[in-house]
Amino acid sequence: MQNIEKNLNQIHALIAQAAAACGRDPDSVLLLAVSKRKPASDIRHAYELGQRHFGENYLQEAQQKMQELADLDIYWHFIGAIQSNKTRNIAEAFDWAHCIDRIKIARRLSEQRPADRQPLNVCIQVNIDHEDSKAGIELDAVPELAAAIHELPGIRLRGLMTIPAPRETLAEQRLAFAQLAKALASLRQQGIDCDTLSMGMTQDMEAAIAEGSTLVRIGTAIFGERT
Repeated sequence: MQNIEKNLNQIHALIAQAAAACGRDPDSVLLLAVSKRKPASDIRHAYELGQRHFGENYLQEAQQKMQELADLDIYWHFIGAIQSNKTRNIAEAFDWAHCIDRIKIARRLSEQRPADRQPLNVCIQVNIDHEDSKAGIELDAVPELAAAIHELPGIRLRGLMTIPAPRETLAEQRLAFAQLAKALASLRQQGIDCDTLSMGMTQDMEAAIAEGSTLVRIGTAIFGERT
């Protein structure tokens, strides 16, 4: 548990350092703690230390944790692949969904979002490097999908998400993230009110923040290696 506190402090310091290096307010970068494969007790401890946003990849695991942590005011982010048979549970239980890459999934989330809850925040996943092993749409397909999602009442398009291929240098990392930032700016010029760039993990967080990331996803560097 002491390691979680130490690790959170270190990550916040790195975010602050990266933000300062490019003239940004550290508070403009949200830390999403990726808690998949970690026990609810670790999440509770991180919550007690001030962390509020947690990301989960696996629905059943997340649902169990939600039950155990129902007394906490947590913002739950679903960051795994979304299949049609999971949309209702995601729409009902989560605050964010980061991996939208099909209008079919977006429509189902919109239709299944409970009327008494705020629209579900969603991000379009972009496969910036055309990798067969990763989900997401091509960059040039973003405007059409974004325009369609923007019309759906039960969800709110917040922005774009990507996981680039590993790169050796900071400059190379920044090139990939710059493409996503440009795409978001283009959407805003089209009148789509989105504000989120979900990009950057432990190994490329500095580059992501330099290119405008508003949300970084950090797991192992907070909670330790997964079992």
